[in-house]
Amino acid sequence: MYLPLDPTDAAIVELLQADGRATQQQIASTVKLSQPAVAERIRKLEERGVVTGYTALVDASRLGKDITAFIGVSIEHPRHFEGFARRVLEMPEVLECHRVAGDESYLIKVKTSNTRSLDHLLVDRLRTIPGVTGTATTIVLSSIKESSHVHVDQPSDARAAR
Repeated sequence: MYLPLDPTDAAIVELLQADGRATQQQIASTVKLSQPAVAERIRKLEERGVVTGYTALVDASRLGKDITAFIGVSIEHPRHFEGFARRVLEMPEVLECHRVAGDESYLIKVKTSNTRSLDHLLVDRLRTIPGVTGTATTIVLSSIKESSHVHVDQPSDARAAR
């Protein structure tokens, strides 16, 4: 559900996305509020589910994960969706999993160490899940942009989008 934000909350969300380690005092200074007012706004953004967590961004290649791949997974019948989802949630290589419209049932983003570990994930783990009828894999050669930053509409942007 779309939750419109006032300009101050929008600025706070943008600042948190840019630097999740920013202190409440730093944010308060930028948005021209007191630290307690910013703390309250952040608490309310968390309660509303706008801010869902805080995390560190890491360079996967420096952790030995040199292969990024997108895998389209075909499932024979929707009755297998729940079991598939449970199994995928247990796979640490899977960064994202989306049920999609199109030729496949799901689109998965994975990071693995090498092509051998990708092959093991495909053949021994994904394709053995009940209901999986096929996979289509695209290996990333280079990435131009990878981001988790979501643009926050300002009140004038939201009106224009309607």
